[in-house]
Amino acid sequence: MPRRSLGMSSPGNVSMTTDWNPNLYLKYANERTQPSLDLIARIGLGQPDRIIDLGCGTGNSTEALRRRWPGADVTGLDNSAKMLETAARDFPAGKWVQADINAWTAETPYDLVFSNATLQWVKGHAALIPRLFAQVAAGGALAVQMPHSGKMAVRKLILATADDPAWRERMGAARNATAIDSSEAYYDLLAPLSPRLDLWETEYLHVMADPEAILEWIRATSLRPFLDALASADERAAFEAQLRGRIDAAFPVRADGKRLFPFMRLFFVAYR
Repeated sequence: MPRRSLGMSSPGNVSMTTDWNPNLYLKYANERTQPSLDLIARIGLGQPDRIIDLGCGTGNSTEALRRRWPGADVTGLDNSAKMLETAARDFPAGKWVQADINAWTAETPYDLVFSNATLQWVKGHAALIPRLFAQVAAGGALAVQMPHSGKMAVRKLILATADDPAWRERMGAARNATAIDSSEAYYDLLAPLSPRLDLWETEYLHVMADPEAILEWIRATSLRPFLDALASADERAAFEAQLRGRIDAAFPVRADGKRLFPFMRLFFVAYR
């Protein structure tokens, strides 16, 4: 059963019109970082020597890995120059590499290959996940967290808005910008390869001030492909206005005036 808790690194591999906005992404830094902390806490490795954080973004998850294993050589990898500039500014002691996960392979296997809120932007998981697992050294682990968009109400609201006749025909690429399979699919991929596989889902309940706050959250990530598909600022404003109305109806006001924003995430740790 999903666990609920009140409450990311950057998606470093999707090609869109605009680059990632570190300032917007960090607006909810604590909430985005918490899943990486929860994933790190579940990794059953003693003292890994070499760790790589794929899709490290602004470096929050990479720094958390460094705090957990201060003796390890920890590298953050992302394809966004802006995100890496922010990571290097905020964590100058870190080791940062700009690269594309689709083309990345390890020269020497890592004791921990880690990825937080990134692989949903990379297509072809049936090939990708075994390939990433192959970069893990004997006795090491592949640890991954992804937003489980197929199980989230806000994703359905975005898709309903994208179906408006005014822009429906332009939304094909946006609808397919992210890729995440079922929990069972990841089990079937990894169970034949890994002698020990931990897999779980957690639904976080984020306390948000109002519908605009929820819109701002998704504007930094999952909404980006849909806004990029639109031709003008007026169209983007119209799209957001429709979506804001749906959000207002879907996430009702609580007694204290706040909204609860449910956000489902999928986690797995596969040991070699």
